[in-house]
Amino acid sequence: MDCASCAKTIEQGLKAVDGVDEVRVNFTTETVEGSGCVSPSALRERVEALGYRLADDGPPAPSAGEPTGPAGFLLFLWRQRNLRIALGLGVAVLATAPLGLVGAAGSAVDLLRWAVIAIVGYPIARRGIGSLLYARRVTIDLLMTAATIGAAAIGASGEAVTVVLLFTLGEALEAYSAARSRASLGSLLALRPDDAVVIRDDARGEHADDCCDEPGCAAPEAARQRRYVTRPVATLRPGERVLVRPGERVPADGRIVHGVSAIDRSPITGESVPERGAPGDEVFAGTINGDGTLEVEVTRGAADFTISRIARLVEQAQAQRSPAERFVDRFAQWYTPAVVALAAIVAVVPPVAFGQPFLAPAGEAPGWLYRGLALLIVACPCALIISIPVTVVSALTRLANLGVLVRGGGRLDELARATVFAFDKTGTLTHGRPVVSNVRSLECRQAGAHREDCAPCDDLVALAASVERGSAHPFARAILHAAEERRLEHRYAHAAEIRSHAGRGVTGILNGRRITVGSAALFRRSAEIDALVAETGAHTASLMLVGEGDAVRGYIAVEDALRPSTAGALRELKSIDSGFRLVMLTGDRRGAAESLAGELAEIDEVHAELMPEQKLETVRALEAEHGAVAMIGDGINDTPALAAARLGIAMGGAGSHQAMEVADVVLMQDDLGRLPQAVRIARKTQRLIRENIALSLGLKLAFLALAVPGIATLWMAVVADVGATVLVTLNGMRMLRAE
Repeated sequence: MDCASCAKTIEQGLKAVDGVDEVRVNFTTETVEGSGCVSPSALRERVEALGYRLADDGPPAPSAGEPTGPAGFLLFLWRQRNLRIALGLGVAVLATAPLGLVGAAGSAVDLLRWAVIAIVGYPIARRGIGSLLYARRVTIDLLMTAATIGAAAIGASGEAVTVVLLFTLGEALEAYSAARSRASLGSLLALRPDDAVVIRDDARGEHADDCCDEPGCAAPEAARQRRYVTRPVATLRPGERVLVRPGERVPADGRIVHGVSAIDRSPITGESVPERGAPGDEVFAGTINGDGTLEVEVTRGAADFTISRIARLVEQAQAQRSPAERFVDRFAQWYTPAVVALAAIVAVVPPVAFGQPFLAPAGEAPGWLYRGLALLIVACPCALIISIPVTVVSALTRLANLGVLVRGGGRLDELARATVFAFDKTGTLTHGRPVVSNVRSLECRQAGAHREDCAPCDDLVALAASVERGSAHPFARAILHAAEERRLEHRYAHAAEIRSHAGRGVTGILNGRRITVGSAALFRRSAEIDALVAETGAHTASLMLVGEGDAVRGYIAVEDALRPSTAGALRELKSIDSGFRLVMLTGDRRGAAESLAGELAEIDEVHAELMPEQKLETVRALEAEHGAVAMIGDGINDTPALAAARLGIAMGGAGSHQAMEVADVVLMQDDLGRLPQAVRIARKTQRLIRENIALSLGLKLAFLALAVPGIATLWMAVVADVGATVLVTLNGMRMLRAE
């Protein structure tokens, strides 16, 4: 398919097949999806009747690794039989053109021209007539056929040949440009190797009966003989182990079992700096192993590899139509009939109403039929229709290569329009891995923040750990880590009847005593509690009180440091647009939140001590006051706020399949470094879309102004139509280039 108009034609043609309930043709991925009770052969016949072929019947499309530019275009032409014929006939017409001036040879030249019109024009006419009969659509192919036949009928065979050859060449250039943009998506999956070296531990000798042939066999190591088998990646199963040599791509998502090496994760996260991988670390298919040999245990099937999910999500995103695309589709529905009607009026009204020449008198300006034929050529809005999807597809693919997944053109549009960026604090602005910075028991008599060998303080940590054990909350992990460092993790058993209080803390029963760990909001207000809160009010730490029964035993202060990339990312956002409003949302104490915000001069507002439902209300209030809000979180917590915002942006998607499935935008890296770049690309995409719409409409209107007075010729009309399509395609593909 050359443009989105082709996809619409095929879609409407397939809808008319008996048994088809619904059908959707995706131009960017060249696929069709639908439902109904119909045989594949019936669908194939209808596609062929419309003048198209299925992929397995046609020539291969260009891939990302093939030559580009003129060499790539010539290779593309050579692969297609009809284009080779058109190219050869075009050369023959050019070579014999001087003979047309010789009277004796003039008839032979005319015969050659008619032959070229018939041979090269047949596929065009077939598609045009098929579209009219089976899809009830007037397409550029039908209009071009009418213009070519009309030009030949009035004696302008030279122009008719020029029209059909230029149109065929232009269509090929459109198809090549579209195929190049599609190839960039294929390059994502090409990063994954086709084969993997699977490690087999086979039994030998006297222990053979103790060993199975499956991964994880428990036979003694001495009784096992290691061998290596090369297998297709698609056949790998979770639990199998693969060998990854230095310099090779990791064939599957998995976990390092043996070996240490630098891993280049840029295909997944866009981060070009390799990270050290050691046993227990997660690796992804398509990433590049550095200087060490690794043994990796496969954790997912091929269909669920992160690189496969990325490619699938990008494909789905490309199928989502942006608001601009929907507008252009509605515009095209009346634009083409209007221009066809105008062409008919131009051809008929002046001769009938004003006695103007229908055909061109010798030596005079073109007749009105000729002018109407010229208008027919520019009636199809191909340039306008293709201008947006090519730009959006290029932007989505470029962002995916940078480690940013955007779920469709509509979300990209929202990212470009966002004026407020609301950041969750823990795990987004900060590492999300807080550590205990201070412990204070009311029974402790030591001074200072760092108390060592204090039995009451140790007991406070042990009590808190008994309640927090098993919790996945970052603060709970910090307490458990502190208990392990002090070797207190086994002092008390795991508390029973654990109850979580959203945004405030947890309670549990230990040896008949109720133990409470949480913020001051979870405790009954008292002067003692106010004094403890005031004691750490000037610090950045978040305060968790520990209580036994109705009495407060003390507090544990936890700190979470800023990510290294946070300050730079916020400064870069402000440099894009000083009108951006950056907001921090957190459930932490106001003192701790404001202290952290003091390190970030770009933060305009701080909303602290928020329960999950209050974060949602705050997002809605920001939306009502300032406009479109983009909420940025870690993809797991703050789900209501992410859902309520106009745009939900999740961080750390490489390690969270949930984030990849739910969020509108996913930053595969676990930091904010790519967010400003994504905003820039989204804004540039909107700018290029406006440029393409203006360019395509401007060229059409300019030609209309030249065609009516008879200044424009038929071949000029083809150049205007095809040229506009190629220009907007190439302009949109600029999004593939690095920023």
